[in-house]
Amino acid sequence: MTHDLADDRAAVREFFTERAARWDTRFPDDGPAYAAAVAEVGLRAGDAVLDAGCGTGRALPPLRAAVGPQGTVLGADLTPAMLDQASRAGRDAYATLLLADASRLPLRDGCLDAVFGAGLISHLPGPASGLRELARVVRPGGRLALFHPVGRAALAARQGRQLTPDDVRAEPRLRDLLAETGWRLLSYVDEDDRYLALAAREAG
Repeated sequence: MTHDLADDRAAVREFFTERAARWDTRFPDDGPAYAAAVAEVGLRAGDAVLDAGCGTGRALPPLRAAVGPQGTVLGADLTPAMLDQASRAGRDAYATLLLADASRLPLRDGCLDAVFGAGLISHLPGPASGLRELARVVRPGGRLALFHPVGRAALAARQGRQLTPDDVRAEPRLRDLLAETGWRLLSYVDEDDRYLALAAREAG
């Protein structure tokens, strides 16, 4: 069975468009988890960072705090309604918002120090191509943080499904996928109240 990536993108946009207006009220207590995850990325003042699939922009304030006023914060999302909610919440004050596909970013090679992706990888149409594109825009040695405010088991229970070994976020599969796409997995945490995989951009 073949996937039409355009259809996948349309489905992702439809899914999030329907939920955008109430997204923050569904998950009102996630702010501290986002801030804690950003703190582990190792950002420095003046860095350039992208929140890929930024949604309503909950990571943008801590990302701005991490890179300071001289840094660059970009928030990219495929869904206009999500970016609209980010602006309504005032989070466009912390970042430049881009209507863009994380698999086809309008950015030059190696221009970023890091990418933060909350809930991103399971929504990438073709996770390998998406991770390869993120590697393209990050300098060698730069970081990738794949985050979710709950772990795999808690998320599966919330969605009424079983965990499977082919889950793209499972450590063995993710480690291999990252290695194939220009990344090296540095650390991996999958607990009830947090999922965070940190990777470094390989040279070359």
